[in-house]
Amino acid sequence: MIMELSELLPQVERNVALAPLTTFKIGGPAQYLFEAKTTEDIKEAIGAATKIGMPFFILAGGSNVLVSDEGFNGLVILMENMEWTIESTIVTAGAGVSVSTLVKETGNRGLSGLEWAGGLPGSVGGAVRGNAGAFGGETKDNIVSVDILDENKEVRILSNKECEFGYRSSIFKKKNLIVLSATFELKEGNKEEIERVAASNIKHREKYHPLEYPNAGSMFKNSDLKNVPHEVQEQFKDAIKVDPFPVLPTAALIAEARLQGMKEGAAQVSEKHPNYIVNLGGATAKDVLSLTKKVKTIIKDKYGVELEEEVQYIA
Repeated sequence: MIMELSELLPQVERNVALAPLTTFKIGGPAQYLFEAKTTEDIKEAIGAATKIGMPFFILAGGSNVLVSDEGFNGLVILMENMEWTIESTIVTAGAGVSVSTLVKETGNRGLSGLEWAGGLPGSVGGAVRGNAGAFGGETKDNIVSVDILDENKEVRILSNKECEFGYRSSIFKKKNLIVLSATFELKEGNKEEIERVAASNIKHREKYHPLEYPNAGSMFKNSDLKNVPHEVQEQFKDAIKVDPFPVLPTAALIAEARLQGMKEGAAQVSEKHPNYIVNLGGATAKDVLSLTKKVKTIIKDKYGVELEEEVQYIA
């Protein structure tokens, strides 16, 4: 007798549209979807899926992901653990808490360390997993520890060092460990200045990022200078920045190659920010994948730079 997931997880929903749960607004349905509000919920859902050999995927804020047009043939666990606490300079937040909430609440208390994330979309779990960064700051900068669910479905606490943070990466990406919550240590600062910096970063995003269209955030990572041919470094020397080590912004390469506005179906290389692919309305995952491949091929042929996607494909 084949056991149904719903027998082990009665609250699970069937055939749930995933597009509305992502910032790209693209993709087919999840075969099953479960809203996890606590660590026990997460363990229960993973345990049920594992027992019947069903693949599962963790989804939180829905940024930095592209869902297949066919959807996900398995269980999507929606992280709804939204609890957060602030005690003195120590901040602890569940994986489902939005980054914008933390930026606002810590700034309001005059705590410095997260203002670089002003306007950053997505959740704490996603930011930790991908070591999200902007304006010279990174998630890892203020992390004390991360509570995780390991391969044996046991709760463990990893120190900052044990998280193996790298450029837009971490041990969570490498080993597919599940972030439950994160603890940050911030510094007391000037409330007005902290809020001014965060607001300035939000305004910068509104001005230069194509927020008027659904998108997944930056499509490609910036290129580590070590992987950029010397002659290309010379050509783009005025565009090189430290983030947090010397990188050549992908936006500069795409702009110089005049790829803004290039389309595939209803997916378009943004005319406002070249490192974004936007959904003009009704774009499919197939459109985005095809456009991504074309951009990578052109940049590789023209500059000898291999672009690496920052957005994760869910199929």
